[in-house]
Amino acid sequence: MPNGNKKNIFAHKQPDLSAQVFLITPPFTQLNTPYPATAYLKGFLNTKNIKSYQADLGIEVTVVLFSKTGLQRLFTAINAQQKEHSVNTSRIIGLQQDYINTIDAVMLFLQGKSPTLAHLICKRDFLPEAERFAQLDDLKWAFGSMGTQDKAKHLATMYLEDLSDLIKDTVDEHFGFSRYAERLARSANSFDELYSELQKAYTYLDNILIAILEKKMQAVQPKLVAISVPFPGNLYTSLRCGQWIKKHYPAVKVAMGGGFANTELRALSDPRVFEFFDYITLDDGEAPVEILWQHITDTKTIDELKRTFTLVDGKVTYINNTACTDYKQGQVGTPDYSDFYLDQYISALEVINPMHSLWSDGRWNKLTMAHGCYWGKCTFCDISLDYIKNYEPIAASLLCDRMEAMITQTGQNGFHFVDEAAPPALMRALALEIIRRKLVVSWWANIRFEKSFTRDLCLLLKASGCIAVSGGLEVASDRLLALIQKGITVAQVAQVNKHFTEAGIMVHAYLMYGFPTQTAQETIDSLEMVRQLFEAGVLQSAFWHLFTMTAHSPVGLHPEKFGVQKVSDRIGTFANNDIQHIDPSGADHESFSFGLKKSLLNYMHGACFDYPLQKWFEHKVPKTSITPDYIIKAIDEVEILQVNGNTKIVFLGTQPKTETLIKSKKGNQWALLSLSFETKKETINIKVDKEQGDWLTKILEQLSLSNQKTLTRQEVKADYENAGLDDFELFWDNKPVNTLYKTGLLQW
Repeated sequence: MPNGNKKNIFAHKQPDLSAQVFLITPPFTQLNTPYPATAYLKGFLNTKNIKSYQADLGIEVTVVLFSKTGLQRLFTAINAQQKEHSVNTSRIIGLQQDYINTIDAVMLFLQGKSPTLAHLICKRDFLPEAERFAQLDDLKWAFGSMGTQDKAKHLATMYLEDLSDLIKDTVDEHFGFSRYAERLARSANSFDELYSELQKAYTYLDNILIAILEKKMQAVQPKLVAISVPFPGNLYTSLRCGQWIKKHYPAVKVAMGGGFANTELRALSDPRVFEFFDYITLDDGEAPVEILWQHITDTKTIDELKRTFTLVDGKVTYINNTACTDYKQGQVGTPDYSDFYLDQYISALEVINPMHSLWSDGRWNKLTMAHGCYWGKCTFCDISLDYIKNYEPIAASLLCDRMEAMITQTGQNGFHFVDEAAPPALMRALALEIIRRKLVVSWWANIRFEKSFTRDLCLLLKASGCIAVSGGLEVASDRLLALIQKGITVAQVAQVNKHFTEAGIMVHAYLMYGFPTQTAQETIDSLEMVRQLFEAGVLQSAFWHLFTMTAHSPVGLHPEKFGVQKVSDRIGTFANNDIQHIDPSGADHESFSFGLKKSLLNYMHGACFDYPLQKWFEHKVPKTSITPDYIIKAIDEVEILQVNGNTKIVFLGTQPKTETLIKSKKGNQWALLSLSFETKKETINIKVDKEQGDWLTKILEQLSLSNQKTLTRQEVKADYENAGLDDFELFWDNKPVNTLYKTGLLQW
């Protein structure tokens, strides 16, 4: 047979990407892991046998831009410009060949495919360095404790940030790794500025994005494109995608949904938005997208749409068929991460703080333990919206089923539970289920710092693979925490953080300044509380943000109750969430911004605890009224454990080795039982009377998680007394048994 007619049996077969629904996450969300919204929808559509294909265009644009070919094109475009550049930009342009020669190696390293490059990067003569590296002089102390891989990730991240500064300064003023054109979208009551921007020629990044989108559309050939817009920084690119699709594929319907729509577009009335989208859905996407699919395939009428904006006779119309109910969490399927280019995501290390870095470092499968918030009272939060107020937990067994399926699919065993606040009882049930199934996972979650997080619960969470928690400390002032209806006190937070920290779980706190009626004194006192928490070692990471009054929060709905006034009651035609307000009794909150953030950066790095608070501010601030030992006293306060007959008891450890000893004193002899427990770090030994020791050995077997039934304290006490032994409380609550929490004897 002539060579020209031979069939190449090794030829790569193009995968069939065709699908009925094309799910898009537009640039940019995260570079280290896919944003989960489309994975959730794809999992749901699987249950309905609706074939879908998903793409994270953010990571796809990133790997095209930050490649050897990508940088060659970038510098060619920059070199063609006839304009003056900043000193920093000029330096990067002068080093362009060094950037072009190193970019592919750096991306492979950040994707985890070339770990040995870390040694070369750390030598500091491989990567070109511009302005972002100037901060290294302030961080030299940290590199002594950082591993080679983390140090190299940090250096490589600054290298990419230098290139980001270059892009922003030369070819695309909107560029940002996670906040592209965010200024255009944030609090855009009018669509005018965005609309005007979208009439302009494509930006440099637009051209890359549209080239990728064009290839995807050719391959997928969908009937419906569903674009998820979780943040303001995704809005502009979502509109560019919709604009191109509607021009080149006019028969394809384009829908938009996600967090931005859910909070900002609930009063949408500008018809120009529908030059880019055909439909905009609100809140949970499963039922609205299913009904929308049925509508465009002619099995449902337009009046049957659910929580959907569209144009009817040229007018923006909101259609919500209340007869159609939302799906329960057990019915929505397992998030499906197929189609994503999982090996392309990069682990960046922007901040060397280990807790702070979790958001940008590592591949995390995203899940929720419950729909909505079990607390649902915080006055700054959008608790009037369905996605928060409708609380529905998911059974621990189903969560573990989903985790196992996702591990099999993605090859990753890290999970980030992105709940509004994960319920402590469900966290406990999940931890027990993980341990029972012997799953090896690492996970972290968003929580409330409530007193349910006892020492023993934190130890259980740690044993199941929990590595970190993040929660809202907010204003760190008891008066304001009560006004917020947070349901916590600063002292309580300190105690809870101690439990997490001693269990080996890192803690991040969300901090707020500028809440209505907050005074300068309260702001400084909050900073002092935060300083003491860091100095005491019970808080590892935090972030300050300025309070924003939102339309769907109790403060926004009833500002008069909180002593503030709306600047205007006018409802915009586009985004309506952030509300400008006047706080006549509060401080000049924005003047504290720089000092709060600068001090926090130092505290996160374990520095400057002895600086007076005034040093962080250029203007005069009050002296703190908080005693310097407030947090230490709160931490050291003796806790009274609330135990009763219904308290559950489990034993996670290995069964002890036993040895009978004979004790003699003044001619009397009696038998003791020595119990030796092997933990991963040490051997723990206790000695008790022989009869009690024999009973304890037996009951520990029954308390093991290999037994499905969890015993209560009352049941354990009854078993003890049935064995003919006296005074259960004296035995169980005394030092020998009390020390066994270190071996995994836990109660709640």
